[in-house]
Amino acid sequence: MKRFIFWGLWLGFVLYAFILAPPDRPDTVDLIFRLSTGAWDGINPVVVAVFNAMGLWPVVYAAVALVDGQGQKLRAWPFVVMSFAVGAFALLPYLALRQPNPQFSGSKNALLRLLEARWLGALLTAGAIALAGFALLKGDWPDFWQQWQTSRFINVMSLDFCALWLLFPVLLKDDMARRGLSQPWVTAAVLALPLVGACLYLTLRPPLAEVSEAEGVTVG
Repeated sequence: MKRFIFWGLWLGFVLYAFILAPPDRPDTVDLIFRLSTGAWDGINPVVVAVFNAMGLWPVVYAAVALVDGQGQKLRAWPFVVMSFAVGAFALLPYLALRQPNPQFSGSKNALLRLLEARWLGALLTAGAIALAGFALLKGDWPDFWQQWQTSRFINVMSLDFCALWLLFPVLLKDDMARRGLSQPWVTAAVLALPLVGACLYLTLRPPLAEVSEAEGVTVG
């Protein structure tokens, strides 16, 4: 049933983005170029914050999905790589195809050790807090609402952010189990603080123990 739900969400998201969302504006390509190059003068800070947040979300997901994928028949890394370009459009198929995976066996490679590092979580948290503060304190929210209704890019990007925020607990549940965490308030706290909560979780979560598949010995 969960697979049908995720595939349904993916299909609905695709249909909305290409059929139901507001039309593209003539300045969309120029806006994306300016956002990508840091030429933010004249751009609503809320748009700047959401755009940059969409660069943090794939790293956050990589920190949980790549561990999860190590115990799956279907590896997570292709979906994570594609998420840097298309966000939830790439990750929803992985969520539909994966199996529950509350355990971890084997060893951590160099990439997993990097993604496990608390300093990386702290760096992501600092970035998320800075973006949230920038949007809340400097942003023009009535203007953002107007742009959300008239720009396909801003509309879909914002919904993509919300999808990544609300879908994170799907992988969070198993990641917590792999680390011996069962407190329900952790999920509530992550959801209460969009992006910031997920980054804080990466900073504060216990390290993942390495377990030899052959010997069943915990390495650390």
